[in-house]
Amino acid sequence: MPTEPALLDIRNLSKHFETGSSFFGNRRPVVRAVDDVSLTLQRGEILAVVGESGCGKSTLGRMIAGLVRPTSGEVHFRGERIDQLSPAAFRRLRQHIQVIFQDPFSSLNPRMRVRDIIAEPLRNFGPRQSRAEIARQVDMLLERVGLPEGAAGRHPHEFSGGQRQRIGIARAIAPGPALIVCDEAVSALDVSVKAQIVNLLLDLQRDLGLALLFISHDLAIVEHASDRIAVMYLGKVMEVGARRALFGQPHHPYTEVLLSAVPVPDPDRRRNRIIMQGDVPSPLAPPPGCRFHTRCHRALPQCRTAAPPLRQPGPAHDSFCFLPVPAVESRT
Repeated sequence: MPTEPALLDIRNLSKHFETGSSFFGNRRPVVRAVDDVSLTLQRGEILAVVGESGCGKSTLGRMIAGLVRPTSGEVHFRGERIDQLSPAAFRRLRQHIQVIFQDPFSSLNPRMRVRDIIAEPLRNFGPRQSRAEIARQVDMLLERVGLPEGAAGRHPHEFSGGQRQRIGIARAIAPGPALIVCDEAVSALDVSVKAQIVNLLLDLQRDLGLALLFISHDLAIVEHASDRIAVMYLGKVMEVGARRALFGQPHHPYTEVLLSAVPVPDPDRRRNRIIMQGDVPSPLAPPPGCRFHTRCHRALPQCRTAAPPLRQPGPAHDSFCFLPVPAVESRT
């Protein structure tokens, strides 16, 4: 167990969006994008949040970054509750919590040169410096993320997708954050470029002591680039634990389904593919009981009506499921 408090502590966090229109004063339909999620993230740790599109993982990341206000629950950063701060009050935390967005083009101002994009957080959050000192730091940051000489004077549209994401990474690390939310930061890139960006993030995480909240749907990358993994489905956390535990001994059936779809390069180690039936239920009307029971290949009768209990298949390994925990000898 960690002896120091968590860098990030999320407690019963929820975000519900009103949608559509109401008639005769009836309440508007509500999308339960994130529903009662609790997680922790330690200093220097990489926590991956995985799940299908629409499961709420990006909304979770945006609440942590202060871009979306939660409906209920709490977000604590370095022991301070931050979810109720006004935008002006949250501004002082921007230096410590940065975001790398999915689309490296739309997240960069096309009218600004790269030097100004990266210099902006240095001016906003750093000590007062001369233009020459800021320019020197910008050059160092560009070199640190592997961009060529002369990049500072160009505009974002003059770069490839991978290079634009490197610009976003340089901007994110410029103010010296403790936590970076990587919101599908490599999903829009080609496979070879994706590997380069992931390795760059891992190098920066190690060298700078960063904590990363790595939001992704690509389990092959998550296996390579995480310490712990939280699996989400329809706004709920299904299972959370160390990478080795989840990939080696998953407990929740949804985790089993996701892992069965991960390609294995060795033909002698082919996984038995588990095919889910049906479609993801609407977040406007999530099913009662376990939210995964409508598509679960191991559903029990109680899964349809009751909230699943917390099981602990191993140390620091939590699963919300009615299935019994395997015997100790089978998990060793």
